Amino acid sequence: MFFKKEKKSATEDQPKGEVVNKPFEHPLEGLTPSGLEEPSEENFPKYQQVLDHFKNKELKLPITEKYKEGDETRSLTMEEKAWLTKECILRYCRACNWNVSDTITRLENSISWRREFGISGGEFQTLTQQLVAPENETGKQLIFGFDRECRPCLFLLNGKQNTKPSFRQIQHLIFMLEMTIWFMPKGQDKLALCVDFKNYPELSTKSFPSVSVGKQVLHILQYHYPERLGRALFVNIPWYAWAFLKICYPFVDPYTKQKCAFDEPFAKFIPEEQLDFIHGGEVNFKYDHGKFWPEMLAIGEKKKKNYMKNFEKLGGTVGLSEYDLRSEDE
Repeated sequence: MFFKKEKKSATEDQPKGEVVNKPFEHPLEGLTPSGLEEPSEENFPKYQQVLDHFKNKELKLPITEKYKEGDETRSLTMEEKAWLTKECILRYCRACNWNVSDTITRLENSISWRREFGISGGEFQTLTQQLVAPENETGKQLIFGFDRECRPCLFLLNGKQNTKPSFRQIQHLIFMLEMTIWFMPKGQDKLALCVDFKNYPELSTKSFPSVSVGKQVLHILQYHYPERLGRALFVNIPWYAWAFLKICYPFVDPYTKQKCAFDEPFAKFIPEEQLDFIHGGEVNFKYDHGKFWPEMLAIGEKKKKNYMKNFEKLGGTVGLSEYDLRSEDE
């Protein structure tokens, strides 16, 4: 799995066309998502049991992940009900191999974690763009383009690292992950993760996350974001990153490993019309924090408002379909 391939010689061509410094809002015209997975006839009753549990109006959950007897609990907020979609429940069901008890426990733990982390909406939305914006001043993380399956692409450009390892780096990653989810079109519930280790000496702070931080992030992604990863691409991997991946890779579940590709061109998976020039695409992309960041926030907020408007219109209850909630049709 882990071997170092020869690097291809860099092209001397220059990008053509107008400079692009804002994210794409929609997938390339003509591409369609593969659709959302439905439960089998055998598993549908198990899904229904989980759904009924979270529809209980008396349900109250802790506001921190590590709950102790007597700690504060709260009823589900509107934002949490909107998060508990049909597809969300199904993702957790599949991740728990259709064990009803395990699925309920994991969903409850995720809701408590989301409250504590500050991404659960309303009074529990304490993770703000103002907090994490300094982390992205060099454009080290980008929501840019959609792959051929209409998955929004989240780029992690480690060579543009501008801060030292800290908890805020984890907050920044989760903020961008949540924002990427808002970019998903109807019929798609997964993202494409594109990791480029290319070095940018003029932009980068020489630092690499510790193994403990790597494991912490991996736990968050696998436990609290099951089946959100549609594809993971890694390119320009230096020896020290290979060493880091070798240590962390055993902790990756087999299902996720199947989605990983190492040192394969991004253009194999992403249309060139929505891929930046340095990664083999046609887009003359230049990161301008003052333009890209506010536009990304505006697109995300627009999609979130549309989602919540549909949520209220469709009854404001647990178990609605993301296909309907993401619909932008008039």
